[in-house]
Amino acid sequence: MTSIPFDIVGFDLDGTLLDTSGDLAAAVNYAIATDGRPPFAVDAIRPFVGKGAKVMLERALSASGGYDEALLARMLPILLDYYEQNLAIHSVPYPGLMAAIEGLEKAGVKLAICTNKAERFTIPLLHQIGLFERFASVVGGDTLGVAKPDPAPIHEMVKRAGGGRTIFLGDTINDIAGARNAGIPSVAVSFGFLDGAVETLGADAVIDHFDELLPLLQNWPG
Repeated sequence: MTSIPFDIVGFDLDGTLLDTSGDLAAAVNYAIATDGRPPFAVDAIRPFVGKGAKVMLERALSASGGYDEALLARMLPILLDYYEQNLAIHSVPYPGLMAAIEGLEKAGVKLAICTNKAERFTIPLLHQIGLFERFASVVGGDTLGVAKPDPAPIHEMVKRAGGGRTIFLGDTINDIAGARNAGIPSVAVSFGFLDGAVETLGADAVIDHFDELLPLLQNWPG
């Protein structure tokens, strides 16, 4: 195997490593049903995802009749509690992920996660999917009290994984801007929870499937 010029490959979680849209949609639908609102299809909720549970709920409420702050404040804990109890009913790794992970491990590359998802959801989800042990470090959105695009969580991810040359994969502007702010290159995944054209994220490269990841990294310039 051609060597990979990175010590660490970091990943966002939702919309990058895992398609969590089914479980997030179920949580949204459970919450809005308490206000008598009809459920969304999973495909309709995907564009709401990517900037945290509160924004996801705000978008769903806006699209289903509007809301005020009191309604949002009542519904958000309902959504979060339901989601915490149903993290991995429908969530699955994206196609090609497991083969890519195995290839990276064989190449001696460490894997790491930096997500804006809170640790109370992130750690159990990774355990339930069976992926937690594959990652040298996992940093959540509340690990440091700041989240991407602030570079601090990505720096912490790198530090906890042992340090070294790092590249980061993500599907939103928070991921790509976070990597840029941290001074590391980035790869955008076009299959994630995009709210616009993937090219607008400004990543150093784009992949459409995890089958493309190892060849991309093996041929990375420099």
